[in-house]
Amino acid sequence: MESGLAPATPAGDFRATPRDGWTVSVAAIEANVARPTFTVLDARSASRFAGEPNPMDPVAGHIPGARNRFYGDNLDASGRFKTAELLAADFAAIVGDLPATELVLQCGSGVTACHNLLALEVAGRAGARLYPGSWSEWISDPTRPIERG
Repeated sequence: MESGLAPATPAGDFRATPRDGWTVSVAAIEANVARPTFTVLDARSASRFAGEPNPMDPVAGHIPGARNRFYGDNLDASGRFKTAELLAADFAAIVGDLPATELVLQCGSGVTACHNLLALEVAGRAGARLYPGSWSEWISDPTRPIERG
C-alpha cells in the first residue's frame, strides 16, 4: 500500500489499425437472409435467441437462418476458456466443418459476439467476421424479418 497520488503513466504510441473485411454490415446481413452465403452465429442465451420475453430485447427473436452459440458455453466450470479441443468440438456440433470464413458472429449489441470470435480462434478456426450492429441494429427497422423458436 502507498499513500498519495500514483505517478502518472506516460502516454503510449498505440495506433489502432482496423482491417477491411473483419466486419459485416446490416446490408450484408439483409442480403444473406434473402440469399444465404454465410452462417450467422448468435451469442445470446438460448431463451433470448428463441424469442422468449426478455427486458434486454424490445423485440424478441433472432435473425432468420441464424444459429445459436451462447458465449457462456465457451467457459469451463472455473470460468476460464475451455481447451481448444473442447471448443472445436462444441463449434463443430453447431456448424459442422463449415470454415470460419463463412461464419458471421452477432449478439445483442456486438460485444459478446467477440467472445465467440475469440473462442473460434482458440479452437483453431480463424477468419470469422463480426456483425457489430447485431440484434440492436437488426430490430431498429421493423420491416426486417424476425424468427422465433
